[in-house]
Amino acid sequence: MTDERAMAPGKFDLPEIVRKVRARTPARLLVGRAGAAYRTGTQLDLREAHAAARDAVRAELNPEREFGSEFIQRWNLFELDTKANHKDEYLLRPDLGRQFSDDSRAVLERRCSVGRDLQIVIGDGLSVPAVAEQVPSLLPFLCEGAEERHWTMGPMFVVHHCRVGILNEIGEMLKPRVAVLLIGERPGLATAESLSTYIAYQPCNSHTDADRNLISNIHERGVRPQVAAARILSLAGQMMKIRASGYLLKERPLAIEG
Repeated sequence: MTDERAMAPGKFDLPEIVRKVRARTPARLLVGRAGAAYRTGTQLDLREAHAAARDAVRAELNPEREFGSEFIQRWNLFELDTKANHKDEYLLRPDLGRQFSDDSRAVLERRCSVGRDLQIVIGDGLSVPAVAEQVPSLLPFLCEGAEERHWTMGPMFVVHHCRVGILNEIGEMLKPRVAVLLIGERPGLATAESLSTYIAYQPCNSHTDADRNLISNIHERGVRPQVAAARILSLAGQMMKIRASGYLLKERPLAIEG
């Protein structure tokens, strides 16, 4: 009979406290070694994670495929582009991902209203799998919470080849009180499905990262969508109250299960 301990060395010879710690984080803690190198299983795991990260960055977002037609119709999502015409240009020219294309600016002016309380935007960013996996769960919580607070909302849309700085253009064009960008994080070797949310009060062209608030690591083993939505809505409410965001605002801790 095959000895399970021999098949998975290091799994059974760790103290219980270490096994509990490893179960609570995707970080590769105390994975062991074979001589001066990683064990074969660890090497294969790292190569698989690296391949997933590369695929996440190179993938193109197809809302119909990622979300399904029912989800798109429910939220009336439409698609816009930045000035980055393809993925290579997007990766080499971050500045182009911060500006709408001329055609998309025209669509935005035609379809969106100005001066709403909350404007939610979905951007592909550097991980399409993150957007595909987290947005369908997160968006309903956000919209329901905004409705409960009686906030007016602008039409929601998807931005291809999107960088965080697109918030500034959105602020200049649509002038929402608070803009929220759901965008795929740069993937690492722990997960390629982690979403970030950038939130800004009345974003404008002069804004930098210091003027935005961030909730990152939104995924199953990080910040779960329901908790993330509560934090996003709380921050948005604070921004509307003090009329500021970024370094001027400290997030309040929430007592939320999950």
